[in-house]
Amino acid sequence: MTTIAGSTVLTGIIGLPVTHSLSPAMHNAAFAALGLDMAYVPLPVAPGDVEAAVMGLRALGFRGANVTMPYKAAVLAFLDDVADDARRIEAVNTIVVDDVLRGYNTDIDGFVAALRDVVPEPLDGARGLVLGAGGAARAAVLGLLRLGVRRCLIVNRSVAHAEELVRLLQPCDEGARFEVVALDELAAAAVRGADIVVNTTPLGMGERLKVPGVLVDNIRRDHIVYDVVYGRRPTMPLERARAMGARAIDGLGMLAWQAALSFELWTGRAAPLEVMRSAARQ
Repeated sequence: MTTIAGSTVLTGIIGLPVTHSLSPAMHNAAFAALGLDMAYVPLPVAPGDVEAAVMGLRALGFRGANVTMPYKAAVLAFLDDVADDARRIEAVNTIVVDDVLRGYNTDIDGFVAALRDVVPEPLDGARGLVLGAGGAARAAVLGLLRLGVRRCLIVNRSVAHAEELVRLLQPCDEGARFEVVALDELAAAAVRGADIVVNTTPLGMGERLKVPGVLVDNIRRDHIVYDVVYGRRPTMPLERARAMGARAIDGLGMLAWQAALSFELWTGRAAPLEVMRSAARQ
């Protein structure tokens, strides 16, 4: 357990809501494991208070903070410096406070690292299908491009949002080919033609958030299925993938890896990844 005293250096997570976040458990376990006088707290922020919250990190002596939905884009306007990856996808998930406020995105490398844990072979020339077009989808697509994926279908309820994702990321790889399709127009052949299927949306988490049957029913044995959503139960795409014998990756891997990378930005120490994974699972 972390003992908080006057000397304790604080970190936290900005978002709304944050009551469900596993980040406090992971980071506090990591701080305790390394004997660091640091603590991590949830910081619920109302929509009109984002600027005050970011400015308050420095005023209150925080070392930094994670940023979660719905503020990963909103915080950019209040930072002194933003790392290239975060600027490319217009999303910050980690703030470091020193002389200035610096924004980073560890979701991209976290996505890649969790994928590499399960799929070590090259993905050069692979075809991707990504469900969603928000901050997590942007991180996933950039990660796929860096792993060698050159054809990517973006599936989203709003085609306009999917097209915005393509506008942001096409300059990162001019040779990549993107297609966009509305969720309700997704064809079975498009699912079967993909090599890796990535879900970055809450779809599949319950009866009210069902993944379209055309996606779930067409997952095959040689698919790689990656769901960045995490919960106590696997989502429908993951259940199908495991039933078919496909390689399946749940969101806890990415969650732990992106947290470990944030930890290292704040502390300059190697993160105890297995400690953080164990805390998340518990």
